[in-house]
Amino acid sequence: MFNFSQGKGESMNKFWRFQSAIALALMALVLPACDNNNQANLPEGTGNVTTKEVVNNTDKLDGKTVTVRSEPKGKVGPTSFTVSDEKFFGSEPILIINASGQPFTLPENNDTEIQVTGIVRNLVLADVESEYNLKLEKQYYVDYENKPAIIAQSIALSPDPGDITKNPEKYYNKRLAVVGEVEDIQNAKVFTLDEDKLFGATDLLVFNPKPKVAIKDNGVVALTGVLRPFVVADFDREYDLGWDLKLKQKLEAEYRTKPVFVADSVYPSAISD
Repeated sequence: MFNFSQGKGESMNKFWRFQSAIALALMALVLPACDNNNQANLPEGTGNVTTKEVVNNTDKLDGKTVTVRSEPKGKVGPTSFTVSDEKFFGSEPILIINASGQPFTLPENNDTEIQVTGIVRNLVLADVESEYNLKLEKQYYVDYENKPAIIAQSIALSPDPGDITKNPEKYYNKRLAVVGEVEDIQNAKVFTLDEDKLFGATDLLVFNPKPKVAIKDNGVVALTGVLRPFVVADFDREYDLGWDLKLKQKLEAEYRTKPVFVADSVYPSAISD
């Protein structure tokens, strides 16, 4: 979404709005996961960081809850994998141990980013097993002892809006964390996320059945929810939409063969222009 042909100040503002939105989205993902695993008392210090920051500041971040949005690199054990940011030269992969209580399957395409929220640890396998009530097979973790790891309480695919609209079958009925720029607001519950990165991709239609905060055109938002095929009759039956005929006909004509992102959480960026 970043257009660096814009002025430098405007581009940097948009970048930081995206980073802030990602940080807010993690809160919607991590809280249900904590309830599922009886880990309501999380350490202070929740925030979004890069994998490079985790590697370079493991001691400082140890015990704190962070979020990374990064590319998966490979499976390590039955419940663990590594992530790394190639954009940071020499960035080491970080071990992710899934302690969310929910299974997670790595995407077939490693270009699809993953959002992970969890607690940073300098890995001592025996301690992690004891503290998080996990049973891990030691042979998978020999190379990761005393190296940075994240004990994940929440994991979600985090594709760009254009990735979703171009290949929706990959993402249907999956829990996603998405960040994008608001466009084409129809009402408080219906808008789109702009897509200007992928050739041939279209904007992503968003349905937010229980809006809690106001959104504004061109604002950057973070969303969590599930992708579904857009079938007006199904949505009308499930949500009692109350849309007027003009809006219903417009959306059905434009999106009936396209996906819709059904959001359960929508957060505007905390940083203004």
